[in-house]
Amino acid sequence: MNASEELADRYPVLAALSPEARTQLFERAQWISVPAGTVLFDDHQACEGFPFVLSGSIRVIKASAQGRELPLYRVAPGETCVISSACLLGHEDYNARGITETDTVLALLPKGVFDALLAEPAFRGFVFHLFSERIAELMQLIEEVAFHKLDQRLAALLLGKGRLLHTTHQHLADELGSVREIVSRLLKGFAAQGLVRLSREQVEILDPAGLRRIAAG
Repeated sequence: MNASEELADRYPVLAALSPEARTQLFERAQWISVPAGTVLFDDHQACEGFPFVLSGSIRVIKASAQGRELPLYRVAPGETCVISSACLLGHEDYNARGITETDTVLALLPKGVFDALLAEPAFRGFVFHLFSERIAELMQLIEEVAFHKLDQRLAALLLGKGRLLHTTHQHLADELGSVREIVSRLLKGFAAQGLVRLSREQVEILDPAGLRRIAAG
């Protein structure tokens, strides 16, 4: 399967485009392969195009000047980045950071082609459906950050990762948009209550029911 066929396979919406639009997309798309840990875009950078992810994943975060991070969402194959879409539509620079989590291959659609494809009902519907899904996810994130205490959010996060977690306190803090010291203190509190067992880069869930009670508030 060549790159164009793989792109069409990952994004079935492209089959609904006119032949002329598909040709323009496949001819003008820029095929990019980047290793894990690459910063694809950052705050105040101009948006260079509309990304289609063929393999790998991109973690989109909001970072503070003090180095704290709040994860916003991930972009997996078959998905695309709502912040990139918003920047292109609004002619604005990025206001978040995108980092590859694994080795990633993507097709970047130049702005001019993106603008032209918006005249295609199928592509326009795809973009606005993306907005709808991501905004719902971001509203849920805002609700969690604003209304749930950090111990509730940490308990819920642990419960969603299986019985044995191979992770660091720093990684958990990054996922929660907090700092390592606070998360470590909460984990030690959970351990003292017999809810978890802590070891190096590992958290074992001992009492899921207890964690569920904390997560429920």
